[in-house]
Amino acid sequence: MRIAEGFEMLELQLGPMTIHPVILFDKDSWTLVDTGMPGSAPAILELAKQAGIGELPLRSIVLTHQDIDHIGGLPGILAAAGGQTDVLAHPGDEGAINGTQPMLKMTAERLAGFLEQVPADVREQFERTFLNPPGPNVDRTLADGETLPCGGGLTVIHTPGHTPGHVSLYHAPSKTLIAGDAMIAKNGELTGPNPAATPNMGQALESLKKFVGFDIARAVCYHGGLVQGGVNENIARVAKQV
Repeated sequence: MRIAEGFEMLELQLGPMTIHPVILFDKDSWTLVDTGMPGSAPAILELAKQAGIGELPLRSIVLTHQDIDHIGGLPGILAAAGGQTDVLAHPGDEGAINGTQPMLKMTAERLAGFLEQVPADVREQFERTFLNPPGPNVDRTLADGETLPCGGGLTVIHTPGHTPGHVSLYHAPSKTLIAGDAMIAKNGELTGPNPAATPNMGQALESLKKFVGFDIARAVCYHGGLVQGGVNENIARVAKQV
């Protein structure tokens, strides 16, 4: 779905779960925000192609945080890009993404059980990237408040709580917030993050107060998709739960 000039929201059905990675682009290249589950790469690349973006070089991948449904498709995306792509993430989640620290919410036993259910090539690719990495996966770390040169400007907002290094992103040209998992959308309404998947709920809700300083016309939640109309007021209401 074309949200604005240079801004495409993807919709990808993964069994019972629907996710919404985001593409920022210009005439020369594109940036992908989050990569889905292991094995998601072909579907994401096909959606980019359908949107008329896939033929452009993929300049960078921004990972909002370390959860497997956000980083799982990274190996396949990088393989298809042919080594021309930088991976960006916050230092708070860098270790888990690089494979030097365990994923916060994924025990070794649970991960092994999950990987048994995916095709062998996907499993091998995931293990090679995250369990036995030849080097770091993150090329550059993100700083709170910095502006990335993606789609006309993308501001990094560090929003810890869901994970220590969770970031959200603000696309100033379209006044769109890419919330990641800092919020979820249900029936067109914003709520806080999923409590069951948020180890530090108090910190996560406190992080939402950082959105108040932005003029937000719409928000894209990784789980729940697009929310428009009264977004600033909606965020202020949720943040008051602290």
